[in-house]
Amino acid sequence: MAYVSQADKKELAPAIKAVLKKYNMKATIAIRNHSTLVVKVKSGVIDFDIRDGYEDVNVYWIDTHYNGVARDFLNELLDAMKGPKYFNNDDAMSDYFHRSHYTDIEIGQYNRAYVCAANELEAA
Repeated sequence: MAYVSQADKKELAPAIKAVLKKYNMKATIAIRNHSTLVVKVKSGVIDFDIRDGYEDVNVYWIDTHYNGVARDFLNELLDAMKGPKYFNNDDAMSDYFHRSHYTDIEIGQYNRAYVCAANELEAA
């Protein structure tokens, strides 16, 4: 059964913040339902080319849905979110799900759009 605690979040946060700093991004780190580590990307210089300013990233399709710097950032962020203790022994065929924790990346929020600083620099 997936479980992530506040202590786990505290342990993973430095690596996540390092990736955010490397790509000049702003985000928050949270835990949802004691099972999912969530990173909500609020603003940054990467243009994700998203509609309505919000997108819930499918972590299994990062390589096919994103290109260039956006893909590199999301892959590094996902690796940092998993951390060294991550494991995944899921077997969907037998309806058996066992992993250390789930990961969720959100770009923007439904009520607050992602702010792309690159677009603001171009407009100025």
